[in-house]
Amino acid sequence: MLARVEGSDSGAARRLVLRRVLARHCPQCGEGKLFRAFARLEHSCERCGLVYRREQGSQTGSMYMTAIAGEVFAVIVVFALWWSFDWSTTRFVLVAMPIVLAFCIAFLPLSQALWVGVEYATDLGNREPWAQLRR
Repeated sequence: MLARVEGSDSGAARRLVLRRVLARHCPQCGEGKLFRAFARLEHSCERCGLVYRREQGSQTGSMYMTAIAGEVFAVIVVFALWWSFDWSTTRFVLVAMPIVLAFCIAFLPLSQALWVGVEYATDLGNREPWAQLRR
């Protein structure tokens, strides 16, 4: 039986939600899986029924998170390669671009999971009736 977490402080609840989504589990119950395949969110949790994408465009924040992380990573790669090698611009782009692209692809599921957690933590903070954090 799943018990609702009562009287917990919001910081502890946010940490619990973060741990669950980083493990790619449902932020509400911690048991259902978030993904059915690489970067493909399940519609809802098979254990508690929490809907991960309640509306169209709900993963827009994940898209922005991936873009920002990709841009920061690209800057780091550009400066690391620029200071380390004396390459032509063509070689530089041919080496840096696949590295940054691979990072963005690998980061996508993490950003999706984090965004599900952000939305759920926001619902908890707003005391939405469907958001019932469970042990």
